[in-house]
Amino acid sequence: MPNNILVINSPLEMRAYSLKARQEGKRIGLVPTMGALHAGHLSLMDYARPQCDLLAASIFVNPLQFDREDDLAGYPRTFERDLELCEAHGVDLVFAPNPENMYPEGFQTSVSVGEMTKGLCGAGRDGHFQGVTTVVMKLFNTVLCDLAVFGEKDYQQLRVIQRMVRDLDMLVEVVGRPTVREEDGLALSSRNKHLSPEERDKALCLSRALKKARSLADAGETSRSRLVAEAEEIIRGTDGAKMEYVEIVDSQSLAPMQKITKPARMCLAVWLGDTRLIDNAPLN
Repeated sequence: MPNNILVINSPLEMRAYSLKARQEGKRIGLVPTMGALHAGHLSLMDYARPQCDLLAASIFVNPLQFDREDDLAGYPRTFERDLELCEAHGVDLVFAPNPENMYPEGFQTSVSVGEMTKGLCGAGRDGHFQGVTTVVMKLFNTVLCDLAVFGEKDYQQLRVIQRMVRDLDMLVEVVGRPTVREEDGLALSSRNKHLSPEERDKALCLSRALKKARSLADAGETSRSRLVAEAEEIIRGTDGAKMEYVEIVDSQSLAPMQKITKPARMCLAVWLGDTRLIDNAPLN
């Protein structure tokens, strides 16, 4: 284990540590993660580091946001390596609670955001976003952060959390940062580790579909049906790729759009074998 990074497992200890830091006038930043860190996570840490006096990262595989037991059990866990990466990127402390600490016996409270969680990933993953908003609320209340940084790769998650913070008057600045990609365009994800070499190559259909839609939108195409059809054609033409959804939504409200008249996002989810991948891109 790295020598210079503090690891806190207890929510009570975490809150006490943060209270002391706030009393000393320190600005606290948080990068929430489920571990299995990659360059996307590290870019969030690099962004947050100069903006705060104390930088925390959380590592917690949240059982509430998984809709399949096998997905939870198989989620990659690389804790020691994660600590080394956190230390190398300026993180002062890692909050790494266990499920029993976060959800003690008798736990029965949850946080829900309404319309924004019904479409896209929310349509096929019952309870997923309720699990996300509940754990993020608990992390914010425990770490007492002033700033929290999330990646735009999970675009719906980012907007849902920002909505929760606005609606509940929470004193946290939630910032989204651009998706980090491999050189060939594949969005970085902890789930990429589950892809076989053949599936890894086929996964490029996501970024190629988005690139095609963006090029059409840049050329003046505004019709949802045309843009979605072109993206879907690329995914359907990829052997073994199973499309879950391809949608165009308002970039702020996530409401479906039939015609692009203001900033929009194309969001998609695709299965390759047993691995579910998501990606998105702006259509402005």
